[in-house]
Amino acid sequence: LDERAWEKATWTAEFVDIEGAKKPKPDQKTQVKMLWDDQYFYFAARLEEKHLWATLKERDSIIFYDNDFEIFIDDDGDGHNYAEFEINALNTVWDLFLPRPYRAGGPPLHAWDMVGLKSAVHLEGTLNDPSDIDQAWTVEVAIPWESLKLGFSRNDHPQPKSGEAWRVNFSRVQWDLEVVDGKYRKIPDRPEHNWVWSPQGVINMHEPEHWGMVVFSDKPVGAEEAVDPQLLKDELIRQIAFKIYREQMSFHKKNGRYAANLGDLDLPQPKNASVSLQVSEHGFDCQIKPSEGAKFPAMGISETGRLTK
Repeated sequence: LDERAWEKATWTAEFVDIEGAKKPKPDQKTQVKMLWDDQYFYFAARLEEKHLWATLKERDSIIFYDNDFEIFIDDDGDGHNYAEFEINALNTVWDLFLPRPYRAGGPPLHAWDMVGLKSAVHLEGTLNDPSDIDQAWTVEVAIPWESLKLGFSRNDHPQPKSGEAWRVNFSRVQWDLEVVDGKYRKIPDRPEHNWVWSPQGVINMHEPEHWGMVVFSDKPVGAEEAVDPQLLKDELIRQIAFKIYREQMSFHKKNGRYAANLGDLDLPQPKNASVSLQVSEHGFDCQIKPSEGAKFPAMGISETGRLTK
């Protein structure tokens, strides 16, 4: 990651626990950089690591059974049709596509590939050697825009335009290890750690509404640019829509029906907007529309959990 473009690019904030501030800060630092051009979405990550360990060598293995680094991409932020990428310290890759998240019955498409994907791993230490203390491993990934056309909303122009905001998140799965007969192994009956860029609030990466916002800029790498405030205003309404969805699903689980009004969900009326709910035996439809003078697109959400604009 010593190329000039990467040196100019800015690191993200350090990863936190997937549940956020309610859990302790990770004891090993993880950060990411991003770049883009007409062909690729580039990612660079550095993961501090005292014990470099990886076992899986076959592509499309379930990589998070090892320590791994993960990328999630949802181009239009609707919470459906998103890509997932995982890699371990052996540079073994798992890439898959989800038409819907698991909570909405989404089957993962394991046979889907990021055609033209490039990835590399560099080790600052020795792999699978418990006799020493390691420093870190770095990852570099180039995902072709063309490979993201399937299911994404931009089949005619897969690469983004300057000013667009995509939903992206990163995860690091970290297992506690012990040494047995001179080899690393997972400590039995101990769950993995999940460290992320944008906290999910729950131990589940597949709630895409909690992913971070990545805004693309056509300015040269290293140039500072402010985020359009309108994107942040739109995001407030987007989060209200997804909160209504989560509350409705929780209400249905408890009562066997969907709530017919916001009062049943104990949700505040959003400012500068009107909310309408239509409920049937099998689902609901929620529409959030701007009041006169408010500047944000009307948004809707239903029991499928897919956001519409």
